[in-house]
Amino acid sequence: MKQEHIILRAFGPAGGPGGFLGGPGAAPAGAAPGVAKVAVEMEMLSAGDAAAVARKNDVAAVAPVMPMRLVEPLDEGIAAPTAAGPDWGVQAVGAVSSPFTGDGIVVAVLDTGIDSTHPAFAGVNLVTKSFTGSADASDGHGHGTHCAGTIFGRDVNGVRIGVARGVKKALIGKVLGPGGGGSDQIVKAIQWAVGEGANVISMSLGMDFPGFQKQMVGAGMPPEVATSRALEGYRLNVLLFDKLAAMVFALSDFMQTTLLIAAAGNESRTNLDPDFKIAVAPPAVSDGMISVAALGQSAAGLTVAPFSNTGAMISGPGVAVTSAKRGGGLVSMSGTSMATPNVAGVAALWAQKLKTIGPLNSKLLSARLLASGTFAGLAPGFAPGDVGSGLVQAPQS
Repeated sequence: MKQEHIILRAFGPAGGPGGFLGGPGAAPAGAAPGVAKVAVEMEMLSAGDAAAVARKNDVAAVAPVMPMRLVEPLDEGIAAPTAAGPDWGVQAVGAVSSPFTGDGIVVAVLDTGIDSTHPAFAGVNLVTKSFTGSADASDGHGHGTHCAGTIFGRDVNGVRIGVARGVKKALIGKVLGPGGGGSDQIVKAIQWAVGEGANVISMSLGMDFPGFQKQMVGAGMPPEVATSRALEGYRLNVLLFDKLAAMVFALSDFMQTTLLIAAAGNESRTNLDPDFKIAVAPPAVSDGMISVAALGQSAAGLTVAPFSNTGAMISGPGVAVTSAKRGGGLVSMSGTSMATPNVAGVAALWAQKLKTIGPLNSKLLSARLLASGTFAGLAPGFAPGDVGSGLVQAPQS
């Protein structure tokens, strides 16, 4: 049985045909000689053919296209607070008292698109591109609009929703439609965002393992074989994102700093059973990605959201987060999907700070972001593995 595969190919020095990271034209000015050019190719391959291609010297990774889905928000559609002032998440991460706004930093949101007419995005240069097969990058769901609002949204009716509301340029990659998307679309969107100058890329999405297995059973494959193939596809896609993230991370040594931030996932159910914990899901689990857990408020302090997957690297406000609503106004949502843009917004603030004191570098930006995490304000009794380095914090000077 042949399936569409992603081939991540690295060959030749930067500036060859196809351009740096597979983009059009030559490598950007300043690219170091000998930096590999990376291209994404798509091909229908059998499992045997895919293994043969993977052994080629110029191939970094090969993986079957797997279905991708939203890290679906929970409690979607909660009425947003009407009182003026900052959202609780903006306060909790220290953005209100930070002297930094994200000015001069380019952020990317790879999601369901955006409602570009929303007042929260007035004055922001939105560069949009759809990877779903349609030229329309508008948001038919509302998820992408909400996430974008948390990162860089301007105030709406006196309510501050944006952590980095000084961002002037944002890249919006629509990678998920009504039926989800594919891992090939995510790979292409990451490359596009890097090519467009993204310093921070936010992704609140995950692989659909059950959907992939079901897809193959529907094509006539025995369930046992389909499960085995789905497991192998899952493993290969994790490795593919490992390789891609490593290549993106390495760019900062020569030219551009880009940080990849992804949601840990919402599959845990510790409210039903304290041991019902699911590990961080792909692509967040891949090396080179900063995975994000979700925290919520309680009388005793901040607590780990019962749905938040365990093993994340850092945490952000993710319960009842108020942000932009598709079609206008505000709405509150919960999920690691909501925690991720809070962390991405703080990453933009750290990036701006680091640019004021020297060259921006992915290693330093990642280290500062993760080191900013704090356990202060968390309710007693949390498991360290559930919160990573703690609640992300904005730079204060």
